[in-house]
Amino acid sequence: MQTHPTRYPTDLTDEEWEYIQCLVPAPKCGKGKRGRPLKLDRRTLVNGIFYVVRSGCAWRLLPRDFGPWQTVYGYYRRWTQDWTWRFIHDTLRDCLRKTEGRKVAPTAAIIDSQSVKIADQAGERGYDAGKKVSGRKRHVAVDCLGLILAILITPAAVQDRDAAKRLVKFMVTMYGRLQIIWADGGYLGALVQWVKQLRPFGKLKLEIVRRSDRTKGFKVLPKRWIVERTFGWLSKSRRLCRDYEVRLDHSEAMIRICMIRLMLRRLAAV
Repeated sequence: MQTHPTRYPTDLTDEEWEYIQCLVPAPKCGKGKRGRPLKLDRRTLVNGIFYVVRSGCAWRLLPRDFGPWQTVYGYYRRWTQDWTWRFIHDTLRDCLRKTEGRKVAPTAAIIDSQSVKIADQAGERGYDAGKKVSGRKRHVAVDCLGLILAILITPAAVQDRDAAKRLVKFMVTMYGRLQIIWADGGYLGALVQWVKQLRPFGKLKLEIVRRSDRTKGFKVLPKRWIVERTFGWLSKSRRLCRDYEVRLDHSEAMIRICMIRLMLRRLAAV
C-alpha cells in the first residue's frame, strides 16, 4: 500500500524506498545538534535529486514540492564528497547481482569510453580529435549485467588506453576474482601485455573484440553491446546528455545516481 505520495514519475515508490532507506544517511542538523533543523525528510531530498538527474533541469528550477533547491543541492554535494553515492550504488549493485543469481565479486568486465559535450560552465575539458567533441570522456567498466564497476571522468583529450590503466588498476584492487576484460580495438596495443603483467601468476587478460573488415552496416558485437547498452541507459537521463558539472567528482556522482535509480526500479520489480 502506497503511504507516501508520488507526485512525479521520478519519485520513489514504497518498495523502492525500502531498499535505499537504510543507506541514506540521516541529516546532520536536528535535535541535539548544531544548525537549523531540517524540515525535509530524506525521501523528499532523494526524490528531488532524482528529479534533477532525470529531467535535466537546473538546480534553481527544481519544483518547490521538493523544498528549497539550496537544501537539496547541499545534500547532493555533501553526499558526493563523503562518498555516500558510491556506497549506495555499490551496495545496490551487489544486491542486484545476487538477485540475478550472480556472485557479488565479478569475474568479467567490459570497458569503453563515451565522449560528451560540455556546457559553458567552468571546469576541466579537452578535445577528442577522433570523435570531434570538445568536452569530457566517461570511461566506464561494467559487469556482464551492464552494471557499473568503475567510473573515471577525464577531459576528452585523454587517450582511452591511458585512462584504461587507471580503471584496470582499480578493478584489480577491488575485485580479486576478475579474470577477463573485454574492450574494443581502441585499446589494442601495449595495454594487452600490461594487463597480463598485473597478475603474472594469475588469470587476468584483456581480450579485444574486433569488428570484421568484411562486415557492412550495423552489427551487434559480442560483449561490447553490453557497455553500449549502459551508455544508452545513461542517455535517458537528460542531465547526462551533456556534462553540466564543474567538478569531475560531481559528473561521476550524476552517473552513479542514474544507475541507482535504475537498479532500484529493477530490484522493486523482482
